Amino acid sequence: MDAGVAAVVGAAVGVLGGAASGWMVLVGQARQQGRQQDFDRRRRLEEVRREAYSACISTSKQVSACWWRVAAVLRMDGSTVEQWDAAAAEAHAAWSPFSAAVATVTVVGPASVARAAEELRRSMLALDRAAVAWHEAARAAGRGGLPVLDERYMAAVAAKRRPGAAFQQAARSALGADA
Repeated sequence: MDAGVAAVVGAAVGVLGGAASGWMVLVGQARQQGRQQDFDRRRRLEEVRREAYSACISTSKQVSACWWRVAAVLRMDGSTVEQWDAAAAEAHAAWSPFSAAVATVTVVGPASVARAAEELRRSMLALDRAAVAWHEAARAAGRGGLPVLDERYMAAVAAKRRPGAAFQQAARSALGADA
C-alpha cells in the first residue's frame, strides 16, 4: 500500500472514530439529560404533593376548629343568636378552602391519597351537616343547649378522627416519609 492510500485510510478511520466518539457522547448526554428531567419532574411533583397534602390537613383542622367554636357558643349559657350566626358564618367560610384542598389532592394523587382525601372530605361533610343541623335547630328553638344534637355533633367529631389519621398516613407513604 502506498503512502497516499495509507494516509487516506488513516484519515477515514480517524473521522469514523471521531464521529463514533461524538455519537457516543451525544447519546450519553441525551440519556443524562433525560434522567435529569425525570428527576426534576419527580421532585416538582413531590413538592406539589407536599403542598397539597399540607393544605388539606391544615384546612381540615381549620374547619374543625371553626365548628368547635360554634359548638362552644351553642353550649354557652346566655349566648345569642348573633353569636351563633357569626361563628357559623366563619365555619361556612372555612369549608371552601378545605374543599379546594381536597380537590387538589385528588388531582396530584396518587390514587391511594386521593381516596383517603375523599374519605376525609366525607367525614368532614358529616361533621359540617351535624353542626349545621344543631345551629339551625338552636335558632328555631331560641336556645343552644340541645343535647341530642350536641351528641350527634360529638359523634361526627369522633367519626372524623380515623379518616384524618388515614389521610395523614397515606400522605406520609406517598412522600416516602414512613421510613
